Amino acid sequence: MQLYPIQAGNFKLDGGAMFGVVPKPLWQRTNPADNNNMIDIAARCLLIEDGDRLILIDTGMGDKQNDKFFGYYYLWGDDTIDKSLAAHGFHRDDITDVFMTHLHFDHCGGSIQWNKDRTGYEPAFKNAHFWSNENHWKWATQPNRRERASFLKENILPMEESGQLKFTGVSDQHILKDSALGFDIFFADGHTDKQMIPMLQYQGKTICFMADLLPTVGHLPMPFVMGYDTRPLLTLDEKEVFLNMAADNNFYLFLEHDAHNEIITVKHTEKGVRLNETFTTKALFN
Repeated sequence: MQLYPIQAGNFKLDGGAMFGVVPKPLWQRTNPADNNNMIDIAARCLLIEDGDRLILIDTGMGDKQNDKFFGYYYLWGDDTIDKSLAAHGFHRDDITDVFMTHLHFDHCGGSIQWNKDRTGYEPAFKNAHFWSNENHWKWATQPNRRERASFLKENILPMEESGQLKFTGVSDQHILKDSALGFDIFFADGHTDKQMIPMLQYQGKTICFMADLLPTVGHLPMPFVMGYDTRPLLTLDEKEVFLNMAADNNFYLFLEHDAHNEIITVKHTEKGVRLNETFTTKALFN
């Protein structure tokens, strides 16, 4: 097995929205804001090469929305999935599986693209299965008013229409051991219903793709919860369970949205679970 970080592009989000009720003087210590109160955000995906399978976890925003849409997110840098895949010797047609932690546009938008004549949409990974779970799929395709703007039908429905959609199981005990994908899944409901956090074994280490359970290093303190979360009190409980487990077992946490920190470990302190060490994928595994 080999792991590769895949950069799907960078953007900015409002710092207040990213930290909810936490005052700016606290969160800006780790996530400094610009003059518009926007903070740096990454769309860092993860590619797993395992035998004849290439599993891509999340796909970023994609590029099919209009300029007005992207204008809200202040795109920066020149990273794309195609450039990042090519840097590791791969092409999007090589991908066998796309695993989506959840179906918010910044996590799955790159899974679907315009067709050739821009009259409709098609899978951006023509040879891949797209993995979600039935509970979250129903949540996303029958969206509540809070999340409707994040679940864009053009990102979601073409997966099913193509016949390439597959579902994992779900677990009420947080962790599902999924033999079909080759890694365990931690389910978290605070951000959105049945968000999936992949947990894989690699070179004797447990690597956890944190998605929106832990967006950045700045979100390590338990009360630092995004304003986007639909059930923030539940997020508090889920973070406590997961981060204590991570500190107890020295998990390596792969951060999807932290533009400046790729992988971290955490430790127990008098103030709770806090940052221990930071790593890059290249430095950690090469």
